[in-house]
Amino acid sequence: MKTAVLLSAFALAAPTTALAQRAPSPVPAPAIAVCPLETGFVADNGGLTRSRAAVRAGRLTILAVGSSSIEGVGASRRELGFAPLLERGLERRMPGVDVTVINRGIGGETARETANRLERELAAGRVDLVIWQLGTNDVLRDRMVDDVFADFHRGEAVLRAADVDVLLIDPQRLPEDTRNMSFRGRNPALGEMARRIAEEGRKGGYAVLRRFDAMAGWSGLERGGVGPDDLHLNDAGYACWAEVTAEGLAPRLL
Repeated sequence: MKTAVLLSAFALAAPTTALAQRAPSPVPAPAIAVCPLETGFVADNGGLTRSRAAVRAGRLTILAVGSSSIEGVGASRRELGFAPLLERGLERRMPGVDVTVINRGIGGETARETANRLERELAAGRVDLVIWQLGTNDVLRDRMVDDVFADFHRGEAVLRAADVDVLLIDPQRLPEDTRNMSFRGRNPALGEMARRIAEEGRKGGYAVLRRFDAMAGWSGLERGGVGPDDLHLNDAGYACWAEVTAEGLAPRLL
């Protein structure tokens, strides 16, 4: 199902309770983007059973790991990053469910560093769903694909031992007209990484968000949702990514 939503920094950043306490008829912030949404960007691949049980019980805890886009680098304020916006986006779509998204993104990480710390992050508290964003830095650092997925499988063993659901998020797109020579011409390799991640999701029974494909429809966003460094998302990009994720994930949890 395809829809389009007008994203407002005010509407996405402010919780409902805060809105109720404001003076009557507040003036909304300017809209930042028209975001095309499609539930098909998320494939559950037969997973998410623990998360569905958590939603039925009224409380869902998500651990988000990965690199700078999970951390929120490029957002103008912390609350406009992916993790807090996803938390609110899921709660809007699942009334009565208390959603917590724990942000453990670390800028610059490859799959190796994330896999190395997964066990430690999971030991910090019980979670139902782990979001693992991976692939972008691996491609930009020219890592061998076999090495990337060897690291992924090490992390996979930790996730299976912890008995958690998994949502994999594939790489972002980079601007085709980037002036950064290190980024130019990288989209085919990023797309191939996304294909491999989708394949691993199908084989492992992990949900997958096709971020690379979703970003192809972001032409209406400022700079395609990417900030002036041609790498990190801007506020519009984070807002759209969070909404695409919530739009595709929530129906699969209810």
